[in-house]
Parts: sequence; C-alpha cells; structure tokens
Amino acid sequence: MGLFRRIFGSGAPEGFTGALDADENVLASAAVGAEWLVATSHGLWLPDPGQPGPRRVGWHLISKATWSGNALSVVEAVEDGTAGTAVVLRDLPPQRFPLESPGKVPEVVHERVTGSIKSREHNGTVGAWFVQRKVAGRDGVVLQVRPDPGVDVEHVRKVAASVAAKIGKLRG
Repeated sequence: MGLFRRIFGSGAPEGFTGALDADENVLASAAVGAEWLVATSHGLWLPDPGQPGPRRVGWHLISKATWSGNALSVVEAVEDGTAGTAVVLRDLPPQRFPLESPGKVPEVVHERVTGSIKSREHNGTVGAWFVQRKVAGRDGVVLQVRPDPGVDVEHVRKVAASVAAKIGKLRG
C-alpha cells in the first residue's frame, strides 16, 4: 500500500467493501440505497445483488451509460470469445441505478466510457460495430466487435479476425 493511501485512505466512501487495486483511484461515488456505485480509474464498481459485495466493470466493457432523471443506466458487455486478436462482445440487459445525490458520477462515467474509445465504426454490410478501446492498466488498444442482433455471428467472427490481422500488420 502506498504512503498516500496509508495517510489519506483510498478515497472510497465509508461502507464500500470493494477491494481496490493498489494503483486504482476513486474518482466519484454515489449511494445506491445502502450500497455504493463507485467510479475509479479502472472501472465502475456496481452493487451486485447476487454477490456479497460490489463488482468492478472495466470502462472498456461498458457499452452504454446514460443519465436520466435521477438514475444512471448502464449496459455492460461480456466477452463472448475471440476472432483472431479481436474480442467479440455481447451486451447484457441494461441495469438502472437510482442515485439520490449523484455528485460527479454521471460526468465521470461519461468521460471515462467515451475516453476509452479510440475509434468506432458500424459496418452495415457485416452487421457489427468495430470499436478500438483502451483498457485501463494495459498498454495499447483492443479491437472489440459487437454483432448486431440477428446476424450470423460466425461470419462476423471471420471478418473481425481479418480486420484484426490487418490492424496488427499496420501496427507492426
């Protein structure tokens, strides 16, 4: 544990039970009932009703986050295999988190999610989004591919593997 953290603490709100990494910094937090939604340099810690504590979703795995009224809605993506060096994603249903006192959470979430995106393009012929994203704590970017609903995912995988190979050659 670093000297700063020993003296000043992690910046996490009292009662937050997530285990932050040594180099992970709290950027904003807001209460969700008796639990906490915590935005850090590595991702968004979400209350997880099925678990004894919160879980962190990396910024690169948040497909969409919107602020409306008094709630933050988050669409989390899960990795659904690879296509060469590309990662194929599948979106989970949106989760809604009512925040009575949101503070800086909506702004920080927007900044971090959009900041992780280096490029994005929808290919209507293939039926997929191709997104290059920075992953917190890692060098470089990762190519993520999100197939549209109802498309042939195996065809998308083949195209994604080809695109990933071409990007790899360009990067040297």
